[in-house]
Amino acid sequence: PVVATYRLPVGADPHKLGEKIAVGQTAGSWNAAWEHRAGRFQDHLAHVVGAVTDHPDGHPRVRVSFPDADIEGDLGSLLTLVFGKYSMAGPLALDDLELPDSFGRTPKVGLSGLRDRLGVHDRPFVMAIFKPALGLSAQDHADILRDVGMAGLDLIKDDEIMADLPAAPTAERLAACSRSLDEVQAATGRRPLYALNLTGGGGSVVDRARQLEDAGAECFLLNGLAYGWHTVEQVRDAVDVPIFLHPAFAGAIAGAPDHGLPYRLLLGTLPAFSGVDAVLYPAHYGSLPFDPAEEAAIRDALRARNVAPVPSAGIHPGVVPRALSDYGQDVILNAGTGIMDHPGGPADGVRAFFEALDRHGAGEPFTVVDDPSTPLDVALATWGIG
Repeated sequence: PVVATYRLPVGADPHKLGEKIAVGQTAGSWNAAWEHRAGRFQDHLAHVVGAVTDHPDGHPRVRVSFPDADIEGDLGSLLTLVFGKYSMAGPLALDDLELPDSFGRTPKVGLSGLRDRLGVHDRPFVMAIFKPALGLSAQDHADILRDVGMAGLDLIKDDEIMADLPAAPTAERLAACSRSLDEVQAATGRRPLYALNLTGGGGSVVDRARQLEDAGAECFLLNGLAYGWHTVEQVRDAVDVPIFLHPAFAGAIAGAPDHGLPYRLLLGTLPAFSGVDAVLYPAHYGSLPFDPAEEAAIRDALRARNVAPVPSAGIHPGVVPRALSDYGQDVILNAGTGIMDHPGGPADGVRAFFEALDRHGAGEPFTVVDDPSTPLDVALATWGIG
């Protein structure tokens, strides 16, 4: 079964409201005309299996168990089942989901597979984002990729708002960046991964994924919350390259505590069962406000299913000690301006991250110096520490 936990309004009777949800979200009620089928209807009824009336935040909780007979196995039907019409019932939030390991999908590549593909086994990954987000040509992307790739970068991704635009069409970006990847591999023996932003309308997203994979795409970025879980699952089934899920639109779903669902569920549990290989989300010490406890819960939910955690938004070399304290080695450090806006150029931005990893590994302190000389010292003077 699937067990859903609901955060209820202050003062609500969890047993009474939980029973209403259990019946209303499953078989519903029936009259005497259907009494001869009562046994079959009972097989589809959800049941209240627990309640908390004294939660520290003052909001009672109720746990409702949904029978296997009601569960199809995809995220769209699951969310409709556990939180469909009751998502519109006022201040009522879906607080947690307990899913069996057999539910949904697992990554085709995942954290362990990324380590194998990139040959990175004893340290965190370092990832960059093309900046500026819009306005670069396909050749601009390729030139940047060659520069950071030669400096040792592991992964790079398009910005999530980069669509298939005339200034830098997706196919042209892929072709130009593939040539740069070839050059980096020939020169260094290492081939970074380029996460190409996957866009399109309707079924064309899946078709485009297949076409781009055939054309050489080795990784995709997908705004799965905007396109929907069904699209995420279809893309995962259609291609064999890693998929990085971007959290765009997450705040519209998880931004209100009394409605919707929490970030730990939206960006942790659900993507962990969608089949994606990595998930981006804000780091609490980054540029977006985020709860450290939510971030830790996301990290743990993803790792439990071999999905790579990618804390993002405002990451720079000065936060490396905090990030490694929170994550250890199994993390992708994802930086946009923290690499691309390094005063010495993007390649020095990459070098600053590797210098930070080395300095932290050696137990050396991070300090801002008056006359910075190394890429890390320049980065610390630019963005600070922590």
